[in-house]
Amino acid sequence: MVMKGLKLIIVSIIGMISMTGLAQDRSQAVLDNILSRKSVRSYTDEPVSPEQVETILRAAMAAPSGMNVQPWRFVVVTAQATKDKLAKGFNKMIAKAPVVIVVCGKTTNKIGGTNKNWTADCAAATENLLLAVEALGLGAVWTACYPYDDRMDPAIEALGLPDEIKPYCIVPIGHPGGKEQPKDKWKPDNIHYEKW
Repeated sequence: MVMKGLKLIIVSIIGMISMTGLAQDRSQAVLDNILSRKSVRSYTDEPVSPEQVETILRAAMAAPSGMNVQPWRFVVVTAQATKDKLAKGFNKMIAKAPVVIVVCGKTTNKIGGTNKNWTADCAAATENLLLAVEALGLGAVWTACYPYDDRMDPAIEALGLPDEIKPYCIVPIGHPGGKEQPKDKWKPDNIHYEKW
């Protein structure tokens, strides 16, 4: 009986050590993904699958949201004519990507007032989206839309967005056509401890 109990303890300890190793591997994988994210502006003709798009959107919707309002809305665009309209006078890479996701925000709350957090929430969703793209071995770039009327208006028109929905950014996605590298943005001078 004592020997059986001892074996169980040993197996439990080995299991915990293995789990610790897995947790460390998982943590490192997450950090590697974050530090590997890059802006990709050219794409091959290889399509992005519907399953990949769904994975990307699931990651985007897992973002934090002020008071859990989740104001984000997404328009997935694959039709060339619509991509051309989104790119007009803006950015040609939008037209060349196999798929484009327009991250939009609902600017009103449940009672019709202004949702003041929609841009922050959409930013968090966009970052999750970009990290998912990186994890899938795809490429993308955050293309600012809000608050520029000359960028928002064509998107509103091309997508038929209702008044309470504003386009936040346009994210072209595809298989990388170049060899873009992540930028090292670490700047210790930007950090303050305790106070400025």
